Amino acid sequence: MQNNRLYGYVLKSDTWFVNFLRISIFIVMAWIGGLKAFQYEADGIVPFVANSPLMSFFYKNAGNKVTNEESKTVPEYTLYKNPEGKMIQKNIDWHIRNGTYVFSYGLGTMIVMIGVLVLLGIWSPKAGAAGGALTFLMSLVTLSFLITTPEVYVPDLGGDLPTPHYGFPYLSGAGRLVLKDIIMMGGGLVLFSDSLKKLIKPL
Repeated sequence: MQNNRLYGYVLKSDTWFVNFLRISIFIVMAWIGGLKAFQYEADGIVPFVANSPLMSFFYKNAGNKVTNEESKTVPEYTLYKNPEGKMIQKNIDWHIRNGTYVFSYGLGTMIVMIGVLVLLGIWSPKAGAAGGALTFLMSLVTLSFLITTPEVYVPDLGGDLPTPHYGFPYLSGAGRLVLKDIIMMGGGLVLFSDSLKKLIKPL
């Protein structure tokens, strides 16, 4: 009997669970989108944007190749990485010229707006449907980085012993973060479907 009551309560709580999903996605979007206004986060997304055929045109130096200290031809942005928590003026100056920060501000604003639409889905099915669809599309673009961005896989840096785990399918820290967006994609579809049902529900 007690199990039946619990089962019934869970079934009746599906609306609360869906709204919790909306709130969860909003928190992620607002937090991550808000961080795009800060230098370290803007620097961190450069490899993704520079290698993406969908976004690289936003950067002025995305396609530039240079020779590094090891006489290897590499993308120019690799010479101007700012480690998280470290400020190097010449690197920041390069990012300013590249358009790194302007793009990041715009991207962050868009992400926050999608999060707000998702949250508004609690009260407005139209806003919720738009937010769910945009969440799906944004996640689809993010997942495309698994194809376009070399930095999402562990590199072969050599060492005292051969490196057995590099390249596909060995995801780097950045790659593991990107892969998690498949959960966000699924959440966007669920919210889009839920909002759409409310919109077409007979009065």
